[in-house]
This record gives sequence, C-alpha cells and structure tokens, in this order.
Amino acid sequence: MSILEPLEITDNHVVVKVPHLSIFGLVWDIVKRLWTKPISGQVLLFLGPPNQNAQRQKLNVFLLPLNINRDEVRKQQRPYENIKAMSTCKLIKDQSYTLHCPQAIKIQPKSAYFILEFGPNYYPAFEIRLSTNEEEVTLTVRDQTHMEVWEHDVDLIDPALREENPPRPRSAQGRLLSVRSQFVSSVSDSVLNQLLDKLLERGIINQEEMESARTRTRTDNARAVIDMVRNKGTEACSSLIEDLSMFDAQLSRTLNLS
Repeated sequence: MSILEPLEITDNHVVVKVPHLSIFGLVWDIVKRLWTKPISGQVLLFLGPPNQNAQRQKLNVFLLPLNINRDEVRKQQRPYENIKAMSTCKLIKDQSYTLHCPQAIKIQPKSAYFILEFGPNYYPAFEIRLSTNEEEVTLTVRDQTHMEVWEHDVDLIDPALREENPPRPRSAQGRLLSVRSQFVSSVSDSVLNQLLDKLLERGIINQEEMESARTRTRTDNARAVIDMVRNKGTEACSSLIEDLSMFDAQLSRTLNLS
C-alpha cells in the first residue's frame, strides 16, 4: 500500500502521480485457472432411431460428472440407445468445451459449458447429425485452450445393442422408398424396359401405364415406375424388388434390396 501525495486539486479532480501498478489484477485470471481442479467426468453417447426418409440419424453427447448413474440417463433418453464407449475423462466446472467429428453433417451447439448438475433431468451438451450410412465415427472433445480431453472411435453398429433391440423388418414399400433417389439415378433404360414388361406380365400395371412410362426420359421413367409400384401395395413392391435382383443383380446389391 502506498500513500499518494496529490500534485493538483481542483473542484472536481485530484491529480496524482502513480509510479507503478500492481500486476495482481492482470494475472488473477491465469492464477484462478491454475487453481481450478478438474473433476472426474464422463462422456455418454445416445444414438437415435434412423430417419429413413431423410437418411439421417442423431447422436446425443452428454458431458456429466462420473458419479451420475448411466441407467438414469438411459431411462430419460428412450427410444435413443446408449452406445458403449470408454467414457471417463477430466472436466472443469464452468469451462467451455467443443466437440469435433469429421463424419458429422452438423454439430450443434458450437460449444457448451460443463455444469455440475445432478438431476433429476439430464440434457445433452451436443447433438450430432449423421448419415445413416456411417458405421463408425471419431469423436473428440476439446477444452477452451483446444486441448483434447477425450477422444474415441465410436462403433455405431454395436452388436450387443442390435441383439437387445433388433431392428423391425421394413415393409417392401418402405424399402423402395428408402432407395428411391438411388434407384432413379442408377437404373438403366434397358432394365427399366424389362421391369415394365415383367410388371405388365404380372398384372401389376396395365398397357396404358406401361406405354405412358416409356414416353418419358430415363429419370422420369424411373420415377414413374417406382412410384407407380409403391402405390399398388406391398405385393407389387415385393415383385419389383424380386425382378430387379433378376435383371440387375449388381444394382440390387448396391441398394441393399437383395
């Protein structure tokens, strides 16, 4: 502490000379960070059911204290399923963290704070949007100094998860709808003509519908064929799937229709 002698006094000012300033305030932020101890935390992952129409799925990422019971979080996240991964890490209260995933279509929010909350409700720190074709992703959590605090290669097709919750078989109509855009972009003119002949032979379409489809461009013809058949029910869709595997086995395997 110093006693400062005034150099000048006016009605509204006192002028003093300050030979030096304390560095305490300047370094307090750094000292406070050094004194802040990390706690044991965990990263929990919950994968949502796939949206077949959009070909998307969501992966929720939680940053939680280690003593939070995983089963309590799991109950609140249904129908999302817990993806098992090595989850332990060190986290600092009220620090900002970012999540990185090269395979992600979108990650939101851009950053999130680790807040010590012990229920009863648990909310994800991050939501990742992924393609349903992704089988494995790499997730990295970084602190505000860009240091990695947790990283893991995550298998989205967990064998134990699939055994506990086997996917419901999709209908033939649903299978065709899920590959509609790929079918339209990939099927050839010759295969389309063979499919139309077979559909007419089976009585699924009539002569007028067949001739109308053949007057279109290839892509419009493909759209007309798959949409026409989908509107005629499950049996018609099953027939188209069977015929496609016969006329173009490679395309059928590519579309996972075999």
